[in-house]
Amino acid sequence: MYESHFPHKRYKNTIEFLEQHVTKDSKILDLGVVNPFTQVMEDHGFQVQNTSGEDLDLDTTALLHSDANVVTAFEIFEHLLSPFTVLKDIKADKLVASVPLKLWFAEAYRSKTDMRDRHYHEFEDWQFDWLLEKAGWKIKARHKWTNPTNKIGIRPILRRFTPRYYIVYAERI
Repeated sequence: MYESHFPHKRYKNTIEFLEQHVTKDSKILDLGVVNPFTQVMEDHGFQVQNTSGEDLDLDTTALLHSDANVVTAFEIFEHLLSPFTVLKDIKADKLVASVPLKLWFAEAYRSKTDMRDRHYHEFEDWQFDWLLEKAGWKIKARHKWTNPTNKIGIRPILRRFTPRYYIVYAERI
């Protein structure tokens, strides 16, 4: 997935946010298969177990049977048809989740080669907040950041000023 570019800024911001809100002795269930960020979390001293690639829209067994006290979901919810169901089925008391924000000047992301690499949802921050609150979570901290590119054009200029990523720390109500 990251053959030509590695998301250094996103990973840096994400691990810093995680370290602010989650202790190293926490047991983390990370939604999604093992990925490069799994290794980043482990390199920073976190105990991480990933889900197995099951379709979480249809099968939340891993959530229901996990003994993790923290669930992380980094750029996962935008791919799900029903993130509400997943959020309701999480048994952990703490959640750290990030989503790419909807950009008014860009279409929703859709891979032409990978059916699973598509965004069904493109959230605005208030929409993601509402989803979390409705699913029984109270947001305790949040952070947004931009994702500038080194390309030339109107959209690259707008990306320097328009937040692209949104991360929250929430606790079960």
